[in-house]
Amino acid sequence: MIALENATKRYGRQTVVDDVSLELGGDGVTALIGPNGAGKSTLFGLVGRLVTPDAGRIVVDGMDVATTPSHRLATVLAVLRQDNHVAARLTVHDLVEFGRFPHSRGRLTVHDREHIERAISYLELEAYRHRFLDELSGGQRQRAFIAMVLAQDTKYVLLDEPLNNLDLRHMTEIMRLVRQLADELGKRVVTVLHDINFAATYADRIVAMRDGAVVADAPAREIMRPEVLAAVYDTAVDVREIDGRPVALYYG
Repeated sequence: MIALENATKRYGRQTVVDDVSLELGGDGVTALIGPNGAGKSTLFGLVGRLVTPDAGRIVVDGMDVATTPSHRLATVLAVLRQDNHVAARLTVHDLVEFGRFPHSRGRLTVHDREHIERAISYLELEAYRHRFLDELSGGQRQRAFIAMVLAQDTKYVLLDEPLNNLDLRHMTEIMRLVRQLADELGKRVVTVLHDINFAATYADRIVAMRDGAVVADAPAREIMRPEVLAAVYDTAVDVREIDGRPVALYYG
């Protein structure tokens, strides 16, 4: 389990994660939702040791994130950020190879290559393996990054806004892949999402943040209520049942 214990992060006088105690990484898919500036991505950064907390502690399967060697932490926890600064002239195959670095330390074995091939095949990227990243569509590129995470072969997968800059078709495709990672491969996925309807459709659990704090944490259907969403987003949200699923509607 991923446990945050009184985790706090400040930038100057602004507290962006405020004394959060929370367990993540249960079975299935957990979605973090909330308005811009709620602290969702910063919380991810704390878990992945991309950001240093000002107070509190983060533990992953008993390992203190602050003191565990990076390569060891990376064998159980994969973090895919929304702002991936990777050279555009890498090929898909090169990118997926990076996922094995925590295990191979740059010396690929037969076992590593099996993981690479399996990830490329699972994400249906065989036809693009030798394409450069800047030659791919947004959806294809995001699949390549998820293949890299899959090759890393971790128990926990954290995806920070994986739908960013994608059109509706590719958003749906990526969320179906996220669901498959959990259902078919047993990955414990935690993802930041801006679209609450995608969260309700594909996540088992939703954690809602506002002003650096957790304001709701429950199974997805329980979060999809007008009074809960109004408290999260500070605006009126209507929720309708469509084809047996709750759908949030905002009219402005």
